Amino acid sequence: MRKYNVAVLGVSGAVGRMMLRVLEEREFPIGTFKLLASSRSAGKGVMFRGEEYYIEETTRDSFRGMDIVLGAVESDIARVYKEDIVKSGAIFIDNSSAFRLEKDVPLVVPQINGDDLCTHTQIIANPNCVTIIALMAVAPLHKEYTIKRMIVSTYQAVSGAGNEGIEALREQVIDPTIYSPIFPYPIAYNVIPQIGSFTEDHQTSEEIKLQREGSKILHAPIEVDCTCVRIPVYTSHSMSIVVEFEKQVDIEYVREILTKSEGVVVWDDVESNKYPMPILTSDQDKVYVGRIRKSRIENGVSLFVCGDQLRKGAATNAVEIAEELVNRGIL
Repeated sequence: MRKYNVAVLGVSGAVGRMMLRVLEEREFPIGTFKLLASSRSAGKGVMFRGEEYYIEETTRDSFRGMDIVLGAVESDIARVYKEDIVKSGAIFIDNSSAFRLEKDVPLVVPQINGDDLCTHTQIIANPNCVTIIALMAVAPLHKEYTIKRMIVSTYQAVSGAGNEGIEALREQVIDPTIYSPIFPYPIAYNVIPQIGSFTEDHQTSEEIKLQREGSKILHAPIEVDCTCVRIPVYTSHSMSIVVEFEKQVDIEYVREILTKSEGVVVWDDVESNKYPMPILTSDQDKVYVGRIRKSRIENGVSLFVCGDQLRKGAATNAVEIAEELVNRGIL
């Protein structure tokens, strides 16, 4: 089997570290392996497949000889190194929001729109974590019924804000008066109905991602009304989704479709109090769907969905994109 030269850009962050785990678990065929981060992390040792690797400071020459660069950095840093990665000949699978809405950049969830990888120009965008988890649940239904509109409330774990979010919750559970600049209010024993900055129409930057990214991935104009809430849970995002379709739905067929969908687990038995929760879905790659029922909205279905946003919502999806490139003979 051919091996590929891989670099992880931003390996010291929560998503970067998870990329290492997923690459190891899925036995991705790696030849030369580079771990890249800022000067603050350079020189630190990291174990991977029983061997110690040392983090290198990222420079404009870091990508020479690489086939794949997995990006786990903020948008501004991704933009800084974009041209250097492209010039090196590598494919840049970027987890930031920097290129998601650019016309020539595929925005991909392999189980949904893997064919879009055939149009890449060396940059492939990994969608937002909420977008990935939500679409894993509703995209299979869209094929049958066509989504018209979605009303979504998210309940997002603190690890979505990175290592600082995790540390803030740990500290504030012990002492709620400890201040953290990562959240506008204490997160322990609290929920915060703001993720990202507010726009002119009082939405947040996180809330508009699902509409814009969802429409691009599904190649269909979908209306989304979304409220994003940060909750005191370490890992796994949850969401309540009401989907309005173009035609009448059959709930039993909805269950059948979801049961047969790759990467989805139907976890739904109200008589046994069986429904998705973060405690069930953390540290694995499946998206759980439950509380499946008809909505009072015409042609509507209500769902409750949970998934690990560091794994399927970020690192695993990026590695799956790399695997899809290999499987399709694109790389």
